[in-house]
Amino acid sequence: MNDTILSHQNVEILKLEDKEVYLVGTAHVSSESIALAEDLIRLVRPDAVAIELCESRYKALQDPQRWKKTDLLTVIREGRTFVLVLQILLASFQKKLGKLLHVKPGEEMLRAATVAKENGASIVFADRDIKVTLKRTWRNIRFGTIMRLIWSWLHSIFEPHEFKKEDVERLKSPDVLNELMEELAREMPDVKEPLIEERDKYLSHKIKTAPGTRIVAVLGAGHITGVKAHLKENIDILPLESVPPRSLIARVIRWSVLFAFVALILYAFISSGINTGVQLLSAWFWVTAFSAALGSLLVFAHPLTICSAFISAPFTTFPPLIGAGWVAGLVEAWIRKPQVEDFEKIIDDASSFKGLWKNRVSRILLIMAFSNVGAALGAASRHNCHTAARRRARPERPRRCRG
Repeated sequence: MNDTILSHQNVEILKLEDKEVYLVGTAHVSSESIALAEDLIRLVRPDAVAIELCESRYKALQDPQRWKKTDLLTVIREGRTFVLVLQILLASFQKKLGKLLHVKPGEEMLRAATVAKENGASIVFADRDIKVTLKRTWRNIRFGTIMRLIWSWLHSIFEPHEFKKEDVERLKSPDVLNELMEELAREMPDVKEPLIEERDKYLSHKIKTAPGTRIVAVLGAGHITGVKAHLKENIDILPLESVPPRSLIARVIRWSVLFAFVALILYAFISSGINTGVQLLSAWFWVTAFSAALGSLLVFAHPLTICSAFISAPFTTFPPLIGAGWVAGLVEAWIRKPQVEDFEKIIDDASSFKGLWKNRVSRILLIMAFSNVGAALGAASRHNCHTAARRRARPERPRRCRG
């Protein structure tokens, strides 16, 4: 029995100076992973057990009612909507797998912590705070990657893949995982760095500095190779714990878009006269306002929400302003306050379009997205408006007669 556990393909034993480290590679919705982690901890009786959770995620997994406590208005005001969306999508996917395999997501981490307490071992929350990870991902992610992620999510709704227990267990194979990591690096390098590579470094530092001489680390199988590579390095985790500000280039671009539009309006007034300038400004206002209102209408927003999108769009379309979608989302959340049951069902509802439209939380997120997209499409038409206005104002030149 002992030899079977220690020689398991998902258990790595490393000698690290004065420490003996046992790495356990798990799938986050696998009953076999739970049993393996429990058996190894009982066998080794370590001084510390490091788990792939930050303290906030550990508390969230312990509290199944956590979604009820979400203050959506605060989330929108603080600009944490993207973080909330990522958490919902990830939790929805894990819950779907967990239902299939009759295992709660993250159960192997909770059980590892419980068995660690029973055996008198210290618990080390080895992962980086989830909010920092998601914010660093958002800072790093490219527009094309966002579109691919959205497409993958839509594809999973229209053509859901039926996972089998064997599929999940196969994902713990080192060869399969290495292949998947290489594919992720090729397809989404901007996502792989903050989600995988930085966390590998962070996890290795926490494991290396765990108290005692005998350490068991329970990690997702996808992190094992990276953590092994970094364990012998001296990692400075302070840069990994902060959210970097927007780069100077990004800030310049954000303000430049606004200044460019103001300059365009001034140019129209100066070069083509007041009438042309008024025509351009009027076209801009109506096209942007109607586009944002139409976007919120498509997802059945409240009439007052549609009006707020209409009014705010011409004044909030350009960065660094907040955007019509944020205004519409705040108004919708104020008028149609999400109920407790909306937060209870958000994970299940996120897996279907019917659920997304029915759930008040997800509908608010859809209203924000559609209003912003509508306003952006309206804003993109400003060049056409400017060209048309100038053509109407330009006097027709007399044709030359050849003779």
